[in-house]
Amino acid sequence: MVSPVRRCSRTACARPAVATLTYVYADSTAVLGPLATYAEPHCYDLCAEHSERLTAPRGWDVVRLAVDPGQVRPSADDLEALADAVREAARTPAGRTARAEGPPEGADPMEVARRAHLRVLRSPEQ
Repeated sequence: MVSPVRRCSRTACARPAVATLTYVYADSTAVLGPLATYAEPHCYDLCAEHSERLTAPRGWDVVRLAVDPGQVRPSADDLEALADAVREAARTPAGRTARAEGPPEGADPMEVARRAHLRVLRSPEQ
């Protein structure tokens, strides 16, 4: 089972991340700020210890944005908004059934049915 908590990007560190590090190569700057909402491919999540000990390459500047300790964990409002979004997504729109729809005009001839972004494809042997 995968933990929902984002971990520090440093090798062999299993502590939870509290800050996100981004490099701005054009300005030779390392920006360390609050944990980003989403994990980005070119950013690094760091735990409290590694974010405090961060140093940049010679000639680079480090910009440290204040990390609000109250924002490290999701608030009750964040969790409630997430639960509401999941409930809304699970509702079937009025007047529609939950069954699969036929393929739209001009669709792939291998497509048998479609439901939202999912497609059922015909077997190549058929």
